[in-house]
Amino acid sequence: MLLCMFHPLDHPLERGWVGRIDGEHVVQLAAQTLPSFFTGGGGAREHAVYALGDVCLLAPVLHPPAVRVFESQGSFAFANPAAVVGPRAEVSNGSAALAVLPRLAAVVGADGALGGTTILAEWRDPGRRAPKDRDFALGLGPLLVTLDALETDGLEGVVRVEGVERLRARFGGFDWKAARELAADGTWLRPGDLIAGPALGMVDGVAAGSSVEVDVDGIGSLVQNVSA
Repeated sequence: MLLCMFHPLDHPLERGWVGRIDGEHVVQLAAQTLPSFFTGGGGAREHAVYALGDVCLLAPVLHPPAVRVFESQGSFAFANPAAVVGPRAEVSNGSAALAVLPRLAAVVGADGALGGTTILAEWRDPGRRAPKDRDFALGLGPLLVTLDALETDGLEGVVRVEGVERLRARFGGFDWKAARELAADGTWLRPGDLIAGPALGMVDGVAAGSSVEVDVDGIGSLVQNVSA
């Protein structure tokens, strides 16, 4: 199932509504957020239907309780939940050029289980020291694909800057179940928590004014812009 958060173009909303993608349409679902959709059993009444061209897609989870970013199978670092931004967002950290690392991210659903997968674009500022170099923008979206509908191993990811391909590779070799178990060890995973897997690589030198597209098979394209 393809899920999203959205609002009609003529009715802007910060958080938006939960939706299910059905071909070229979005079906509004009776849930407040995607985490609440999962905790409610993964089912909800259907409301209005909108054409995809008439809506704005938002970050699937706008305010995750926690964000864990794995650089390897057995090691992760926490990232800033307040840094999450959705599709078409303007990102900037005051530097002349930024870098972006494309990742897959799993969203925790009910009972600590993984509910679905989306795209995460981790932005970095080479002009700042860690960890402040990665504290300002985590691009998320546009769609969340439930785990029963997508096999993540072998998915191809492509990064384009101003339409020019800069990176093409395949995700693979990451055990999401083991990552979830490590994240949950000694603590609680809450609905909406994000677990991000290792990056495909790094695309650096992204200049102000550039449009960046992270495209992943089966999930869609996350487009963001580096503001001047």
